[in-house]
Amino acid sequence: MSHELVSYLELLARGAATEAYDRPVLLARASGAGPEVLAELEEAKQLALRVRAELEGRRRREAELSALFATAHDLAGLRDLDAVLRAIVQRARSLLGTEVAYLSLNDPAAGDTYMRVTEGSVSARFQQVRLGMGEGLGGLVAQTARPYVTEDYFADPRFQHTRAIDAAVRDEGLVAILGVPLSLGSQVIGVLFAADRRARVFEREQVALLGSLAAHAAVAIDTANLLAETRSALAELERANDIIREHSAVIERASDVHDRLSELVLHGGGVHDVAHAVSEVLGGTVEFTEAGAGSARRAGGHAVREGDDWVAAVSAGDETLGALVLHGQPELDPVDQRTLERAALVTSLLLLARRSAGEAEQRVRGELLDDLLDAPDRDPRLLRERAARLRTDSEAPHVVLAARIDRAAEDAADSDAGRRESADRRRLWSAASHLAATRHGLASARDGGTVLLLPLGPGESAAELARQTARSLGGTLREPVTVGASAPVRKVLDRPDQVALAYEEARRCLDALVLLHRSGQGAAAEDLGFLGLLLADGRDIDGFVGRTIGQVVDYDLRRGTDLVRTLDAYFASGMSPARTKDELHVHVNTVAQRLERVGRLLGPDWQSPARALEIQLALRLHAMAAAVTR
Repeated sequence: MSHELVSYLELLARGAATEAYDRPVLLARASGAGPEVLAELEEAKQLALRVRAELEGRRRREAELSALFATAHDLAGLRDLDAVLRAIVQRARSLLGTEVAYLSLNDPAAGDTYMRVTEGSVSARFQQVRLGMGEGLGGLVAQTARPYVTEDYFADPRFQHTRAIDAAVRDEGLVAILGVPLSLGSQVIGVLFAADRRARVFEREQVALLGSLAAHAAVAIDTANLLAETRSALAELERANDIIREHSAVIERASDVHDRLSELVLHGGGVHDVAHAVSEVLGGTVEFTEAGAGSARRAGGHAVREGDDWVAAVSAGDETLGALVLHGQPELDPVDQRTLERAALVTSLLLLARRSAGEAEQRVRGELLDDLLDAPDRDPRLLRERAARLRTDSEAPHVVLAARIDRAAEDAADSDAGRRESADRRRLWSAASHLAATRHGLASARDGGTVLLLPLGPGESAAELARQTARSLGGTLREPVTVGASAPVRKVLDRPDQVALAYEEARRCLDALVLLHRSGQGAAAEDLGFLGLLLADGRDIDGFVGRTIGQVVDYDLRRGTDLVRTLDAYFASGMSPARTKDELHVHVNTVAQRLERVGRLLGPDWQSPARALEIQLALRLHAMAAAVTR
């Protein structure tokens, strides 16, 4: 590619002006270039100018689309009609590059159209002008519902000139005007204009763009009118509701809340649905709280007043489950008090039902997982049916996770250690069961801890799932939970025997985390370096080598360097650069440069004892794999 051709690419890259594209041809002609070179440059110049024009057109279209999207966004959050119309007029002026833009609306009562919004206008007379139907360019657009454009307003005989309109246009100094209708269906409600104080030709694309903006303006006006009608209707409804409430008897409110609560119970409503229903009936704000029943616990099921609030205990036998608290109604008559008490009773029933259903589902999930672990010869068809009832995705890859709360040694020696350990197991199983239900998995208590079978999400690894599970369970229980994960198991219900093997791997990973003083963390075998290689059932040697020295191996393959051999010689020489250079027959500076590159690829701690041991093992495994493939 010649230097002049490169020059055209540079001009395109920096968005140079059109005149700059003549310079390479002029320079070539001045340097005595031949006709063929000049012809080639002229052709390249024309091509570059076409590319430049295409790019300019695309940028302009992008700006137009951006403005239309911004206008649509403004309409979606419509609060002030005038602000939206001003934004549309401002965008019309900016995109079309005109000196003035304005919008007029039709007045059906007066039979004319009037100026609503202007941008760039300096004449008060122009800003207040009114046009009769058919008068002036705007009146013609409003009458015919078609866009009109004139290069010279005063010389254009297509529309009716009047003294008042011409005086206003002349006072503003306008010459070229484009007007498009604001239409709602077949009805024209106004006109959107773009105008210049000099003669100008408006292109077809500009007419279409202004038409799109006009369509948005029409939608804004229609939406604002509908909102106004809706607000008026809502206001009338509110006044009617006030009258109804004023004339409703207290006993009717009690009947209403009874019907609502019955319907909520029959349709599976929740505690907060009950609170919302009672709020509407009593006129205040009712909330459910799991604490703060206070004196209501001692009131024998009756609602009591605490300050400006009313409180009704939610209880089941001797167990207090919470309370319903009514705010904003310090004075309650006896019937309304009984309404709040009845709502508290319904709430207690819903909580007990939800608890029973949750415990039953947790038991069923635990039983299915126990069968996968203890009875791998079960009929896969029956297992799939049970999993389907629990909404478990049996086709997704699953990971078996072993979770446990590991307390310090001094805690274990405590006299209450046994009781505390039993309580920990129950709490952990409850939290794990809830997590499994939310992730469409399974959970069961086992071996002093909990085992979970959870599906992998898209792009998720076993190690990531282990860390997420440790964080989730630890956050729920507010103490560290250690989680070990197996490698992913595919089609768990078709091969249930693999679940038991995966559980053993997860337990080994869990025990390794404790031995490595990483209690409270989650990990899979791939997180534990060569120790994970030994723990994993799959013996993923290639994966271990890739995670440990893969960047160095890839660098050698891409660059043709010898970093792997240098690393091997470095460790074989007792990590001595001087002996390494003798082994490789290179200068010691070459060894230093190669080791510096290794450090950038593997990280600054690659020579620490733990990392060095893993790297040496990976080098040996890599060498063995290379020897086998030869």
